[in-house]
Amino acid sequence: MNTRIVIACLCSFAAISASLGQDTLTVRRARDFERRVMASRPDPGPPSSESAQPGGFIDAGRGPIPVHVPASYDGSTPTPLVILLHGYMNNGAEVEAWMQFAGLVDEFEFLYLYPTGTSDFLGNPFWNATDACCDLFGSGVDDAGYLRDVITEVQASYNVDPNSIHFAGHSNGGFMSYRMACDFADIVASIMSLSGATYLDPADCTPVLPVHALEIHGTADTVIPYNGGCVPLGGCHPGAVQTTETWAAYDGCSPVGDPQPVPLDIDATIPGDETQVVQYANGCAPGGSAELWTVNGGPHSPTFSADYKTLVIEWLLAHSRSGPGCPADLDGDNQVGITDFLQLLATWGPCA
Repeated sequence: MNTRIVIACLCSFAAISASLGQDTLTVRRARDFERRVMASRPDPGPPSSESAQPGGFIDAGRGPIPVHVPASYDGSTPTPLVILLHGYMNNGAEVEAWMQFAGLVDEFEFLYLYPTGTSDFLGNPFWNATDACCDLFGSGVDDAGYLRDVITEVQASYNVDPNSIHFAGHSNGGFMSYRMACDFADIVASIMSLSGATYLDPADCTPVLPVHALEIHGTADTVIPYNGGCVPLGGCHPGAVQTTETWAAYDGCSPVGDPQPVPLDIDATIPGDETQVVQYANGCAPGGSAELWTVNGGPHSPTFSADYKTLVIEWLLAHSRSGPGCPADLDGDNQVGITDFLQLLATWGPCA
């Protein structure tokens, strides 16, 4: 056999072997992360005594998504919209069965839906959010564009309040909520991330307007660590404090957080009120603020207290584009006071 042919064959074999080895390593690392996530997957809570049935469906190109509509909705009044995003390996229906926001739709009068991302090489649903999480195999799918289309489709069918569009997400869904706030700050009023994080490099996010951001994170999280870490095949992410401070900076808030005296009860398995609240609401630009709820001893997927879902929905709906609570609350501290008046004076004069 021709020597050059033999050498060429050997080189090709070596290249194929190296490629297969790399692919095997990639899959093995993905499987390791998969096992870590699986060990921390949420258990659905007991069935809610509150019933809420989808009022219709929308389709943004990936199949029908149920839309929960409040019983009082008649199309005449602009209505808030809440979109819940699942974590890696979950789907929309599973994260709703866990958080059970649907049962609050009638009481708080908001439109609500929970879409599902695409599936990766291992068959796991995911969102292509930040560079850290969780497009593990580099598909490059445009989930931000898809979710923007989801909003457009809801707006085409329902009277959505343009100043009250909100995202909430767990883990990978929390990363994706930050991505939506980064890319569509002119649309998204507020976000809640449970066990997620924003971009590690603040320069990777350039929101064109302030967005209210709430991070809820357990100090015992072993999947997305409270103090920051890295995702296999993904990238590194900041911790919960850095995430919150980064969004406080985007929103023009004071870099010094304001610890609140009254803790919250988020995790039913941890005795007492275990969650400490720190607000970054002083000096913020109108429409912006940041807040951190630290669940002391809390895991990646808490067992929710009875208060959790109401606390989250109340927070999201209170943080609309016009400011939390009321339009005159310019600094986002849920009160109208001297700092709001000083902020008004600081901008006194003709509007551009």
